[in-house]
Amino acid sequence: MSRLASIYICQSCGAQTRQFFGRCSNCGDWNSIVEQAVSSVNSKSNQRKPHSFKDPRPQLSEPIGALKEKALDRLTSGYGEFDRVLGGGLVPGSLVLVGGDPGIGKSTLLLQSATTMALQQSVLYVSAEESAQQVRLRWKRLQGPESNLQLLAETSLELVLQELEALQPAVAIIDSIQALHDEHLSGAPGSVGQVRECSSALQRLAKQQNTSLLLVGHVTKEGMLAGPKVLEHLVDVVLTFEGDRYASHRLLRAVKNRYGATHELGIFEMQGNGLIEVTNPSEIFLNRKSAAGVATIVACEGNRSLAVDLQALISATTYASPRRTATGVETNRLHQILAVLEKHMGLALSRHDCYLAVAGGLEVEEPAADLGIATAVISSYRDLILPEGTVLIGELGLGGQLRPVGQIQQRLQEAERLGFQRAVFPKGSGLEQMQTEVKLQCFEASNISEALVMALGVDLENDQN
Repeated sequence: MSRLASIYICQSCGAQTRQFFGRCSNCGDWNSIVEQAVSSVNSKSNQRKPHSFKDPRPQLSEPIGALKEKALDRLTSGYGEFDRVLGGGLVPGSLVLVGGDPGIGKSTLLLQSATTMALQQSVLYVSAEESAQQVRLRWKRLQGPESNLQLLAETSLELVLQELEALQPAVAIIDSIQALHDEHLSGAPGSVGQVRECSSALQRLAKQQNTSLLLVGHVTKEGMLAGPKVLEHLVDVVLTFEGDRYASHRLLRAVKNRYGATHELGIFEMQGNGLIEVTNPSEIFLNRKSAAGVATIVACEGNRSLAVDLQALISATTYASPRRTATGVETNRLHQILAVLEKHMGLALSRHDCYLAVAGGLEVEEPAADLGIATAVISSYRDLILPEGTVLIGELGLGGQLRPVGQIQQRLQEAERLGFQRAVFPKGSGLEQMQTEVKLQCFEASNISEALVMALGVDLENDQN
């Protein structure tokens, strides 16, 4: 019997050491080093045999211009929102990593998609976390159609690879990659070495037999994908499934996509019989009721435009340091806008608490929301109600000037489709160069003061009472 020794591996970066440390010397993370047992005898009998994939004909290099183009027809996932985020569907031989918080609906989305895809092609669903009976109970609750979906409840990587080689499905789903275990390696399932080797073996097989592979990935408490960073580099597409588990809607985002645009957005709603596509997502983020402190913007997520309500609450405080809280918007961005308003509009916001939230839990990162944030803040501060049917689009500079933003025609068309009548946006946005006529009543402003006069109908610089 070979004598066992121990090494210590960082679960964040994969660095190895012979001694335990509370903090990794490579990446600096605390409490990320885990002990793993390895054999100290390096004999041929103990060496791991690599997975063998039969390919008798070696591939020779040739000029790239002489290569023949192969038509790779994308496979539909059964959901238009899913296909949108993927860039048009699943590419044969691609690896897709789907991550999200526990209980958010990752397994539900992939099981529903697998059931629909199995009506057209062979699909294998590998459940490494649940038994076959548990998956069947969830499938019955989702009221999925009868299809030829193949189900395998297994945690052994060897058996999963054997089933993939024997069945050669068009699509395979692994739920989850952290639950697979390679018996040739030491360490528990989910460790850095296990995740790295299991994903590499699955990638080689998927590329060889042109199988589209979808992997479910866990996330850490910080919201990052668990496992080594090489997992995200290895796959072709990284998707995140977001949302509040206590709310009904879910957001599917593309963080990385080798076959399509990134930062695309798909929207679903969780109901009793599973996830349902949202055909008109702007209705989720709109209240349609005028109130002080509420402003509407049109945000762009990839090629999709969404009308979103911004809600602000300004309240006087007796404390020396007022609170600044933002949900769905970066807090530093809110601080910057408040400073611009106080400097150029003469508003005493430093003596007031400010709370800002994006309706529906959507994350808005683009600067085109600056004008909407500033208007919502002033609307709450002066207790003014924005005229109904008004949208605000524009980036706010430190000097109080408004800067043009991209995709202005697409934003205005979405606002017009939803029934808005007025739009306020920066000068120089190219309104006269738009290819299609916009029927909205458009107001172009060069600075924040002009925009607020057009939006609220009040000159705040001359009316400080």
